[in-house]
Amino acid sequence: MTNVQSSGIDPGQRRLNGPQTTGRNYRNLSQPTFEMANDDDVVVPMRDGVTLLADVHRPSTPGKYPVLIAASPYPRQIQNLGAPAGFIEAGATDFFVPRGYVHVIANCRGTSGSGGTFGFFDSQERRDMYDLVEWAAQQPWSDGNVGMIGISYFAGTQMEAAVERPPHLRAIMPIAGTFDLYESGTHHGLMSSGFVTPFLFMIGMTSGHTNKLWRSKLVDAMRALLLTPTIHKKFEMANGEAAIAGLKVLLKLHHDPHPWDDLWRAIAAEHPLRDAWWEDRNLLPLLDRIEIPVYIGCDWQNVPLHLPHTFKAYERLTNSKHLQVAMMGEHGLAWPWESLHIEALAWFDQWLKGEETGILDGPRVRYVIPEAEGWRTSDTWPVPGTSHHAYALRADGLLSEDEGDAGSRTYMNLGGGLNRPRASETDPPSFLEWTTATLGHDVDVIGPIELQLDAACSAPDTAFIAYLQDVYDDGNATNITAGYLRAGLREVDEEQSKQAAPALPCKTFEAVPIGQKVTYRIPLVPNARRFKAGHKLRLYLTTDDQNKDVPAPLEFRHASVGTSSFNTVFSSSHLSLPVAE
Repeated sequence: MTNVQSSGIDPGQRRLNGPQTTGRNYRNLSQPTFEMANDDDVVVPMRDGVTLLADVHRPSTPGKYPVLIAASPYPRQIQNLGAPAGFIEAGATDFFVPRGYVHVIANCRGTSGSGGTFGFFDSQERRDMYDLVEWAAQQPWSDGNVGMIGISYFAGTQMEAAVERPPHLRAIMPIAGTFDLYESGTHHGLMSSGFVTPFLFMIGMTSGHTNKLWRSKLVDAMRALLLTPTIHKKFEMANGEAAIAGLKVLLKLHHDPHPWDDLWRAIAAEHPLRDAWWEDRNLLPLLDRIEIPVYIGCDWQNVPLHLPHTFKAYERLTNSKHLQVAMMGEHGLAWPWESLHIEALAWFDQWLKGEETGILDGPRVRYVIPEAEGWRTSDTWPVPGTSHHAYALRADGLLSEDEGDAGSRTYMNLGGGLNRPRASETDPPSFLEWTTATLGHDVDVIGPIELQLDAACSAPDTAFIAYLQDVYDDGNATNITAGYLRAGLREVDEEQSKQAAPALPCKTFEAVPIGQKVTYRIPLVPNARRFKAGHKLRLYLTTDDQNKDVPAPLEFRHASVGTSSFNTVFSSSHLSLPVAE
């Protein structure tokens, strides 16, 4: 074997961060034997005459190799920078190329030098992904076997390509993806402003820069520093997507108003309901077109962005010849994305190189339960062996399977512009909590979760933001999952709903009848957790999470509905939890 520079997990290799497998034992994996060569700013023609730009990283030895495409609006030039940021997600070139793959990192139209106008997951982008796959299959360094790789936006473009069914696309691995923009941009009517605004500003800003910055000596020096082993290891627990929400400096930097501000207004103001604009950016109804092997998954912590898509995609990928799932615990995905690379190698060696690697061995769903040990397996999702327990939101603040005496509790939400200098000590609280008694034994929760809320509101519209929390024995709490609903979009599609998983079309607004009790079915994002003996479970409920004291997951906060109201919650409300028996 030629001794070449490579990343990996073996001695002498640049050490990859994060978990690398889901617990299987693999065999016949490609070994690092190739030196790397790069072709920068390669022009890729689209069917409408627009050209995209791609960087092609390939083995330096002439030949034909399988291709892994990573496509996004993020600067392709810095995908191997090593920074702990939520846009370094194409995968480690120095892992895949030495093992005999071509790594094509491309920019979506309208970003980082690619022509045309960025459409944000629209149907044009789907057609572009088809053309990109077929272009790659025809290149002299390609053997015609194409896969796609990368997480987050890179995962979304994989699924975009797959629904278009390009003939040379053999397999994809869209981990932590968005497959329905409405689900990420707005949570049942509440704009995810903590994500959407800095995200669009960031892409607008980076797209305005050229190679003068991205291929500069400054960036080269940053890369050398960030990939220093001692510094690189510190990123093992970095959540790059949470960092995006905190990049307030981005909001002050210049970007071209077109199309970035146009897209922002479309989400923030023009399309409050799920309409044709959103449906053009919804892959879920198209997933039954996909017949190639698909490997999906996420980390349980990615509640307000990618986690919901994993389960909805699982339900709809009914024609994939092989569907595989990995659900990871905390820091299962760190930035820059380097986790699950051994897993990806086993997957693509299987489907692109024809090797029996062991990736197909055993049940297709592998998952961890945070706070428990080891990988678990199942042939289906939801996993068998659970039953739903209903915990009442009692009038005395307890969360219990016994409702106790019937009653209610009230909190207040205030809109803006009230010209009030300070809160009053006689004000009702701005949130409510219900907490279980101390657990006498470990309780494993895994699966879909629903809050059925019986509530009356003094305004014609309001919002409900609910967090399920694990309360430690010292009183500190951590968010496990969350659910969101704009009250006026409460209509449920009963035919599409399942146990503890109400389907909310969000296509019709219906004003809240003031002062009347209304039942709201609020899905919390499915999750898993071992709540340990000595801990408590808590449900936290509020209407507005803009206040920094509200513990928003990943710091992804929502645009306020704006109404002022008293919201009264009745003890007939209950939280439905899937408890392992």
